[in-house]
Amino acid sequence: MKAAVLHEAGGIPRYEDFPDPVAADGEVIIDVKAVAVENVDKAIAAGTHYAGETYIGRFPVIPAFDGVGALPDGTLVGFGGIRPPYGALAEKTVVPQGSYVPIPEGVDPAVASVMASAVTAMSMKAAAGFVPGETVLVQGATGVAGRLAVKVARLLGAGRIVATGRDDDQLREVQALGADAVINTAVSDEALAQAYLDARGDGYDVVLDYLWGRPSEILLRALVPRSFAFGKPTRVVQIGESAGAGLTLAASSLRTSGVEIYGAAKGLDPRTMDEVYQRIVAWTRSGELTFDVEKVPLSDIETAWQRTDLKGRRLVVMP
Repeated sequence: MKAAVLHEAGGIPRYEDFPDPVAADGEVIIDVKAVAVENVDKAIAAGTHYAGETYIGRFPVIPAFDGVGALPDGTLVGFGGIRPPYGALAEKTVVPQGSYVPIPEGVDPAVASVMASAVTAMSMKAAAGFVPGETVLVQGATGVAGRLAVKVARLLGAGRIVATGRDDDQLREVQALGADAVINTAVSDEALAQAYLDARGDGYDVVLDYLWGRPSEILLRALVPRSFAFGKPTRVVQIGESAGAGLTLAASSLRTSGVEIYGAAKGLDPRTMDEVYQRIVAWTRSGELTFDVEKVPLSDIETAWQRTDLKGRRLVVMP
């Protein structure tokens, strides 16, 4: 079969022949239809993600660990649980029986492969307990997941949405998607801290953080009260780290600010995950939630893997 084959950590996958997977007992072969290439896939391929060894133990290997494909009987499913070295970026892969869910009728495979990006946005409800009318700050709103977070916040009934990013043109696009105010983080530390304060209104209730690093450190410092007054509770959901894997967290940022920090997986279990997924499916079918995708053939993987011009569109590889 043809596949995107990675020969070393940090390398570029190449379009090559690779041995067909053979299903062992309790496994099934998937004919791959669409794979969304996300930042986590590239981090794993680069050897910089904490879960990397699970999927890339030795080379050569096929990257990506989930996607949309067809079972032997033709049923379209979203799959995960691949068995290395058979990742998703190939004509076929192999997964354990049951490591897949049916794709609802009427949903394009390319769109279905991207729907997981909207799941992170729903952490504002599952992890942070968002209620309609609250103010949401989306840190890193110009990326694919961040833009979806703005849309989801609006669909859930946010009273006010503030969005951050580094590009004014893209921030204007995010405003058109539903953000009430935007903040450019590509300014001095002092200017950024003041921008967070100026945009907060009555305070940020929920922060969806796709950035971490410098912008989040400045945000957390800015939220510290300037007096002994009690800070308004702010629930921060840590999702991504595109601006840095770490930050310096001052004790005062937690002691008096009212800040609570959660991981994006908080509150998720099989039941709540199904509820989240069904809500996203319903919005997708109704046209209320849309996904911007850039479809490319598997044969173009080497060029596609290195693209930097997507600007809020998700790369979807179609074997």
